Amino acid sequence: MQETDRIDDYILKHIDGESEYLKALYRDTHVRLLRPRMASGHLQGRLLTMLVRMIRPRRILEIGTYSGYSSLCLAEGLESDGQLYTFEINDEQEDFTRPWLEGSPYAARIEFIIGDALKLVPEMGLTFDMAFVDGDKRRYVDYYDMILPRLPQGGYIIADNTLWDGHVLETPRPHDAQTRGIMEFNDKIAADPRVEKVILPLRDGLTLIRKK
Repeated sequence: MQETDRIDDYILKHIDGESEYLKALYRDTHVRLLRPRMASGHLQGRLLTMLVRMIRPRRILEIGTYSGYSSLCLAEGLESDGQLYTFEINDEQEDFTRPWLEGSPYAARIEFIIGDALKLVPEMGLTFDMAFVDGDKRRYVDYYDMILPRLPQGGYIIADNTLWDGHVLETPRPHDAQTRGIMEFNDKIAADPRVEKVILPLRDGLTLIRKK
């Protein structure tokens, strides 16, 4: 076992455990879905729940629902009157994900929407206290530009996959639009004086962004 695997195992043994519901969802994700690595998993899930409890948002926007693991962790941290709006653009995902969300203890706090958040969110006329971005990497800059005006001062954006398996250190291949998208996003955030930002080297990179 590699040293990093041993450290990961140690960490998981010394943090809050997963609920049986999340364990079952994680197993089902690996059995039934392609690219199960996209699910947040134990460590990141516990961090998301804690961040919500620290920030105490009333309304959260999530872009990229996938199997719903991160959605459940975000909703878990909300107060009972809080609301999560989670968007998934892949309509083929709905048959798997919707039953897991609607069967969870946090179903009343979750609105699961199939469609393009870039088109639908502006039509909703809502503001959000917090956003979790884990959608199409090619559109991260577009997500950011759409979300920031809809956050109050002190609102947060959390962006996943911002180290992109280390590919941010490489010159992108000509047709690798996803790596270019992540790199452009990271450069934009780094240079934006409207926000405070920090990148956590957790899993595939997690950027915390606070609107000044």
